[in-house]
Amino acid sequence: MDKSMIKGMAVGGLAMVVLGAGAVSGYRTLAQPPQADVVAVKEVMKTVSTPQVRCENVQVSQQAPVKDPNRVAGTVVGGVAGGLLGSTIGRGDGNTLATVAGAVAGGYAGNQVQKNMQQKDVVTRTEQRCKTVQLKSQQLAGYDVRYRFNGQEATVRTNFKPGDTLPVKDGQVVLTPVPDARS
Repeated sequence: MDKSMIKGMAVGGLAMVVLGAGAVSGYRTLAQPPQADVVAVKEVMKTVSTPQVRCENVQVSQQAPVKDPNRVAGTVVGGVAGGLLGSTIGRGDGNTLATVAGAVAGGYAGNQVQKNMQQKDVVTRTEQRCKTVQLKSQQLAGYDVRYRFNGQEATVRTNFKPGDTLPVKDGQVVLTPVPDARS
């Protein structure tokens, strides 16, 4: 055997090793499953708060507007009544004194009676009162998907509910829904 033949066999053998390694690597790539197996799917919920205005009718009572804030009518009526009553009591100079005292006492009493009546004079009306309340509700936020690919488990969140498998492209799990072939 000459040297060139030995060199040729060595180069050829080396080429076979390189090609064989590439073929094994290519086979592994082709042998990879085109999908990842879904192990578990869990719905993820989020709480959503929505404002809403709620109104209700409420009975409101308040003191009626006073037409005679100085209570002149009660004072005058009480004074006249007290003066008439006092004039029936006394005789002579005592009559005048009793009339004046009756008028003063009657005026004060009439003033106080009118004051009490005004304080108890109440007006009731209906008012609408509104307030904003927050309504809470649960909404689907997505799915936590546990999957197995190349002997390893991992978890991802998707916005769709997957089936039994997830598609794989270039060794990565695809996180977009696959169109349904039936539709």
